[in-house]
Amino acid sequence: MVAPGREPSRLETKVKVEGLDFWYGTVQALFAVTMDIPARQVTALIGPSGCGKSTFLRTLNRMNDIIDGTRLEGKIFIDREDIYRNGVDVVALRKKVGMVFQKSNPFPKSIFDNVAYGPRIHGVRGQGELTEIVERSLVRAALWDEVKDRLEINALELSGGQQQRLCIARALAVDPEILLMDEPASALDPRSTARIEDLIGELRREYTIIIVTHNMQQAARVSNLTAFFYEGRLVEFGPTKRMFTVPREKQTEDYITGRFG
Repeated sequence: MVAPGREPSRLETKVKVEGLDFWYGTVQALFAVTMDIPARQVTALIGPSGCGKSTFLRTLNRMNDIIDGTRLEGKIFIDREDIYRNGVDVVALRKKVGMVFQKSNPFPKSIFDNVAYGPRIHGVRGQGELTEIVERSLVRAALWDEVKDRLEINALELSGGQQQRLCIARALAVDPEILLMDEPASALDPRSTARIEDLIGELRREYTIIIVTHNMQQAARVSNLTAFFYEGRLVEFGPTKRMFTVPREKQTEDYITGRFG
């Protein structure tokens, strides 16, 4: 097998993963995952349900820390800093590494307060500065034109697609460098899904994006690089175009062509 993760090394590495093993209690979910994820690219994580994609994604901002009984071995570096070393400020890490979940989860607050929530937590108090951050974030999330005249309405009144873009705006409001997306369009209709995919295409210019998706067509459309996971192992990682046309591993080919999974 070609050593996974090494092919894109000519690009600037943002996230470096070395020999990552992960357990839920006594059940091992990830096995010796090694990969270099480049900066300002979209990396798609694909594979059948239960293969470790979302678990891997959550290791990148230590969201798994909140689950009792989990254990991790190996190294994860972001900008050459070991994010699991003793003394790491996890709050600062999650500011740098934002996350958008499968199900949109706006707070039962106004649109404005949803986006301003993170900056306020991090000490921004001035109304003028908050207003500027909210507008900039909503513009980046391609939502501003739809909500600029009703920022005080409850965010739960928005459509599902708008709520998901609001959650993206909320993540962007704290100026992350990396954006993790766990099936961000799986619960949306085709039109809303297309808006999210277009948005990912715009955001890749400024952010490193890592997206979990079960949708092969979506992975092919939005990503520069694709990583195929199977039973907790990284089988293959490389440029999306090559992965979908001439994969190096038979397992990858079988999954992409629908022979299993």
